[in-house]
Amino acid sequence: MSANHPGYDHLQERIRSLKTPAIGVWENKYADRDYAIKIETSEFTCVGPKTGLPDFAQIWIEYVPDKVCVELKSFKEYLLFFRDIGIFHEHLTNRVLEDLVKACRPRSAKIRSEFNSRGGIKTTVEAAYNLPS
Repeated sequence: MSANHPGYDHLQERIRSLKTPAIGVWENKYADRDYAIKIETSEFTCVGPKTGLPDFAQIWIEYVPDKVCVELKSFKEYLLFFRDIGIFHEHLTNRVLEDLVKACRPRSAKIRSEFNSRGGIKTTVEAAYNLPS
């Protein structure tokens, strides 16, 4: 097996500019109060950029909405986009957080991605965003 899967050699350098499906939103009628929305999926898949093999993860997201909330059908389609993308776990977690923040401008958000064990190593990545003061 080669050191890098040939289809993903340079993808990591352009992760932030990768064109993904849009995350839809809808108007929050309770923007006058803080409350948390939790999104969880146990069916996330992407591809290991070094091996080209599938990676499976459970992802937890919690955010405090402001003016809009994430529309779940579009978010599922967004996550499905990564099924054929070779991406490091750390890049994936931060990219999803960035795209969620860009789409809905929450008051705060955090994400935790827990990837299945491979070769005896399990990876968990956490990232957070807080609205600037």
